[in-house]
Parts: sequence; structure tokens; C-alpha cells
Amino acid sequence: MAASPCAAGLSVRKSEEITELIDLFSKTQYRAKEVSPRVEAIEKRCLELFARDYKFSIIHNSNGEVCGHYPRRIVFLEYECVDMDRDRFESTVQISKLQDLVNRSKLARCRGRFVCPIILYNGKHICRSSTLAGWGELYGRTSYNYIFSGGSDDNWTESEEVPDDDSAIRNRDTQLFDKVRGHDIKLLQYLSVRYICDLMVENKKVKFGLNVTSSEKVDKAQRYADFTLLSVPYPGCEFFKEYKDRNYTAEGLVFNWNQDYVDAPLTIPTCFTQKLNIDWTQYQSWDLVEQTQNYLKLLLHIINNDDDCGLLVHCISGWDRTPLFVSLLRLSLWADGAVHANLEPAEILYLTIAYDWFFFGHMLPDRLSKGEEIFFFCFNSLKHIISEKFSVKKQRRKYAHFRDRDFTVEDLCLLQSRDHGSVSSLSSDFSLITEEAGCADPVDIFYNQPQASSWCPFLSERQTRLEAVREIFLAAYSSTVGLKSSAPSPSGAISGLLEQFARGVGLRGNNAIV
Repeated sequence: MAASPCAAGLSVRKSEEITELIDLFSKTQYRAKEVSPRVEAIEKRCLELFARDYKFSIIHNSNGEVCGHYPRRIVFLEYECVDMDRDRFESTVQISKLQDLVNRSKLARCRGRFVCPIILYNGKHICRSSTLAGWGELYGRTSYNYIFSGGSDDNWTESEEVPDDDSAIRNRDTQLFDKVRGHDIKLLQYLSVRYICDLMVENKKVKFGLNVTSSEKVDKAQRYADFTLLSVPYPGCEFFKEYKDRNYTAEGLVFNWNQDYVDAPLTIPTCFTQKLNIDWTQYQSWDLVEQTQNYLKLLLHIINNDDDCGLLVHCISGWDRTPLFVSLLRLSLWADGAVHANLEPAEILYLTIAYDWFFFGHMLPDRLSKGEEIFFFCFNSLKHIISEKFSVKKQRRKYAHFRDRDFTVEDLCLLQSRDHGSVSSLSSDFSLITEEAGCADPVDIFYNQPQASSWCPFLSERQTRLEAVREIFLAAYSSTVGLKSSAPSPSGAISGLLEQFARGVGLRGNNAIV
């Protein structure tokens, strides 16, 4: 049945919103103290989208006084707005106490990017942050705060004499770390976070021979011993230039683990490794696709535990690898109907781009100028997580005998071919309908639609939703940023593929993809 003109117009407008958002994002670096009317409108739209499904409070960060590259109004999700006769997971957190803990703990982490709750799933908070600050940044920030607060510092109020020997200096270092990291731990505990997933490939970030950041896994005083620490090293944004230089092909792209600065091994408790049917000893041989898939499975497994404990995900600064996995988590849970149940594909895409990436400080203009296309990789890789293996639903759908591909009559494809098979002719890297890697015998079932003179495959609800998000993203990205091919594409050139795609969805822009 054809959509009404009103509904079709609304759908086009929502797609245009994505295009406008990506266009602004690609040219503008967000800063909380420099907000334009356009950014204010995006902020308002995000709050509207959160309000569709949740009751929330606001952690205030006006003008970036808590963190200059966090949202001005940080959303703290309290509970889902659901029918009263259904189970409701409600937060016991008091927003005033949370605000106080945030203010006190901000010095503990790199660039002041404190532990921030961003997704609520079954009453559990999924949080993001940067890694722990090292002594250089910590002393720099405390000195700065002391000077510009007129000689007082809320985070270090005790009177201190200048130490005159090494042991006194070490003692003061310990006291300072005890204090600021103690506030960080209190914040984690208040949010009921138990699991900390560290994406850094190094134990400490070193620049010019100095340790500029630290991490929970190498805290000498073992302050984080009560948490379950997982070291899941994942390549930084620089690696994604190789992804771009390989014509945006992640298959076969393997990180070089033999580089001097890479010293963080993969460390996961056996209680998780035994249940996922993944050979974790082979992680250094995985390509970017398999590594991303396996880490996402791990994160989903952690939050789907029967306990009530939350999860923290962080890298170094928390604005490249962290939003990649936060965004994939939000979209994967949404595709299962587990979060943001009332949002349509264009709306959840808008929310995760604006909130998870833009407002939390991802430097897209800088990354694009360097060819580090981690942002594009995130949404293009949705085709790799459509499988039910990534679903948090405990009951399988009908037709489970089709192994991983659970088709039902109701799960008809929403992404109808525009050009008599043009979709299936696209390369594997940019096809709208893709096969999940590792599926032993994918089932090719097609449903004939005589009135449309075209074919449309059966899709699971999860696959349909994620493919819809990816379709909207690719259309918007191709008409704004575009993709820069570094070499002729063996499958017919990226530009031809995406221009064909853009024409098909009616979003051909002025930015040629070259």
C-alpha cells in the first residue's frame, strides 16, 4: 500500500534533517560555550526524541563549565514511559547528588570527560567517558583551578605545605590520586556500574616520553579492584585512514599489533569468554569487521546479564572509538525494540549522530581532513550486525530452522529495489541488502510483487530496521560529505555505486563523490 502524501512528505523531511545535521557536523566542531541557533535547534530535537520513550532529568553543563565538549544539557534517563501494567525499571539515583558527584569527579579523567550515563537498558546504565588522567594533566588542572578560583579548589581543599623531599612528593601524589579517583569511583558506584571496558591499545598514553594518561587496569594502588575490568584493545582513529585508503573496505583490514606503543593485551574474565563461542586467542588475526562484531557481542552479552550492574565504555579521549561502540550499542538495542521503541529509523539515526557523536565532541572536520573515517565506518558497518546473533531477545522468532536468518511473513523488506535489481548489483561494501559474514548457508527467499515489477527479500525485523538506518545514512552522507576514493575501485568505483544509490533514493546532492 502506497504511503499517503502527508506521510511521504514527513519521511522526506526527516531524511533532510539527517542531511542537514551531517552537513553541519562535517564543518563545525561543537563547543558547549559557543552554541549557535542551529546547534540549539539540534539540542532541542534530541530532547524531544529522548522524551518519546523516557522520563529524564538534566545534568547541567551550561557553557561547558563541567566539560567543554559534553552536551550543555546532559540527559539522565530515569525510566521508560510505558504502560503502567508493564514492568518498569526506575532509577533510584537523585539528580542533585549525581550533579554533585559529576562536579567532584571531573578531574579524575582525561580532558575532564567524566563518567556519563547515556543509555538505559533494563534499568542498567551504559556509560561513556575518557580514560583516567595521568599525573601531568591532573596537576595541571588542579593548579589551574586553584589559581583561577582565587586560591581555593573544591577538589583539593586541604592546606598543603610544599614538600621538600621525594617521599613527601610521592605521598602527596598518592593523596591527590586517592582523592580525585575516589570521587570517580563513587560516581561509578552511584550509577551501579560494575563492568569497565577499556578500548585502549596501550596501558598508558605516552607522548614525548611522558605518560599523559593512565587507565584503571594499571592503577598502582588497585583502586578499581572491586570492578570487573576488561581490556579490549581496538585500533584508534588513525587506523581508519587505512580503511578509507582501501576504498572503505574493512574486510581483510588487520591492525598491526607489533607496533612499539601497543602494550595492552586483550583481557576478559572467563565467565564471559566461555559463553560466546569466540576464540579470543585469535584476536590479533581478526580483520576490522570481525573485531568490531566480536567486541559488540561481548558488550551486549555483558549488559544482558541477569545482574543489575551497568557498563562503562571508554578509549583515551572518549570521542572516537567510544562513540563508535556506544552508537552501535544504541542502534542494536533499538533494532531489537529494547530501547527507544517509539523512534523511527530516521529519528534514531538523528539522535545517535547528534547526541552520541556531535554533542560529545567527535572532531569530524578534523578527522575528515586526515581521512580518518571512523564515523562513516560506524554506520556503514550496520550491515555486519543485522544477524540475530547480536539480538538481546531471549526468545527466537519463528522459522528458527533458517539458522541465523529468522524470516516471517510480516518481515517484508522495506527497502524495495529502485531499479530492477540495482540493489543486488551493488558491491558487497555498499549494498543495501547484504549477507552476514559467517552464515554457513544463507537462505535466499524472494517475494514477488507483480504490481511493482520488482523483487524484495524477506528480512527479519532487526535486519529491516538496521538496513533502513544505513540506507538513510548513506544517502545523506553521499549528498554532503561524499567519499574520496584513493584508487580506482575494482568493482566499478565507489563514486558510481553511491551516485547510483543517491539517485535511487532521490537525494542526489551537489557534492560529487570523487
